[in-house]
Amino acid sequence: MTQSHPRISKAVIPAAGLGTRFLPATKATPKEMLPVVDKPAIQYVVEEAVSAGLDDVLMITGRNKRPLEDHFDRNYELESALQKKGDASRLARVQESSDLATMHYVRQGDPKGLGHAVLCAAPHVGHEPFAVLLGDDLIDPRDPLLQRMIEVQEQHGGSVIALMEVAPEQIHLYGCAAVETTADGDVVKVTGLVEKPDAADAPSHYAVIGRYVLDPHVFDILRRTEPGRGGEIQLTDALQQLAQDEKVGGPVHGVVFKGRRYDTGDRGDYLRAIVRLACEREDLGPDFRTWLRSYVAEEMQQS
Repeated sequence: MTQSHPRISKAVIPAAGLGTRFLPATKATPKEMLPVVDKPAIQYVVEEAVSAGLDDVLMITGRNKRPLEDHFDRNYELESALQKKGDASRLARVQESSDLATMHYVRQGDPKGLGHAVLCAAPHVGHEPFAVLLGDDLIDPRDPLLQRMIEVQEQHGGSVIALMEVAPEQIHLYGCAAVETTADGDVVKVTGLVEKPDAADAPSHYAVIGRYVLDPHVFDILRRTEPGRGGEIQLTDALQQLAQDEKVGGPVHGVVFKGRRYDTGDRGDYLRAIVRLACEREDLGPDFRTWLRSYVAEEMQQS
């Protein structure tokens, strides 16, 4: 019989990073505000949380991140100007971001790593399970990963992480999970985690990607977690403790994701995400695909 666990209602989005891979564009503009077609990357992430039923969103920010707050707030001057022009379509798009969710903000202060950023959410989250969505990972809305993770957490309790199988030569870029199979084909039990291992030391090819559903006991562990790789407090280290001792915070499961994911934290993947999403837009796709085919054909002739 399926065990009942508290319903998740809160999402935490760490957004305090400096975005150094996108300098100089991110010198004065938060990387989360870089546009993916015509919406900032962070809006896609908030929309994903809301689609999964999480309309209470806490964003962990830092210095120079004020544009994030402004984007999800009302802009009465702009709205008034669009209303006077009779531009109902753009007015609706401007208002969409401010009506998405109940937004909250807290500053991380010192950049001490993802684990520390998550710990900053403790006063807001309290004693409820909650979701964490990393802003660099965009999950296609046609692949409801977060909804599935919430279902697994409600069934098993504890924490749930998103996993994706990657090539051995890429595993050093990710946290990596040691796993055992379960009766559900897309669900594994996580028995251990290691942050960015060498390929020879990796326990599997399952990489941790930027979606988590966490038991609130993780806060107690993070408070005791010493800085690890890179001198930062690693969320992976806290999850490792949860996986090793189910009596504290329950088990850790993984949902193996095989859908569409866009990594906007990498410049190449960021450009590929823009191309893919633009191609699929009804208003932009037809003309853009025609131009793209012509451009690729021309480049192939010249090479």
